[in-house]
Amino acid sequence: MKYIFGLGNPGLKYRKTRHNAGFCVVDILAKRHGVRMKKSAKMEAEVGQGSIGGQRVTLVKPLTYMNNSGYAVSAIVDYYDVDPIDLLVVYDDIDIPFGSLRIREKGSPGTHNGMRSIVFCLQTEEFIRVRVGIGRPAHSLTGHVLGKFDKEDREQAVEMFSRAADACESILSDGVQKAQEKFQKAN
Repeated sequence: MKYIFGLGNPGLKYRKTRHNAGFCVVDILAKRHGVRMKKSAKMEAEVGQGSIGGQRVTLVKPLTYMNNSGYAVSAIVDYYDVDPIDLLVVYDDIDIPFGSLRIREKGSPGTHNGMRSIVFCLQTEEFIRVRVGIGRPAHSLTGHVLGKFDKEDREQAVEMFSRAADACESILSDGVQKAQEKFQKAN
């Protein structure tokens, strides 16, 4: 079984912000594949199970707020006895141009606090990630990541989230390398 974690912040206040890119991708996957998401207080997450690309998957949206994502991820990893190599984490990244995707099998958390939390809690960097480019702001980092997409960028953002969901499906069916070739060349 693969576990796809989409990072974001819970609540209406953050619903369509750049920082909730991971939530948006998981929502798309859940809708496409008929996965019903339910809140689990014990796991501090919304969780749903189903099948994507012939593989059993668990979709997860941590509800611990971005900077504490590792607590929800590690709760699920511990409860289900998951090997970190079976994780796929989707999140926003300011270090990637808006509209671009990057897929990696492992690596450092970089400047992303949610990823730092996950790496700290799991004590490993050995898990797949799909980084969704939201671009670097000219001024306030916090205002940028917690801000909503400008009207002219919304359509491109929706298309980018859909491509990120496509990339997750490709990773499950074809592997990381083929997904990288397919989804990073156009960026």
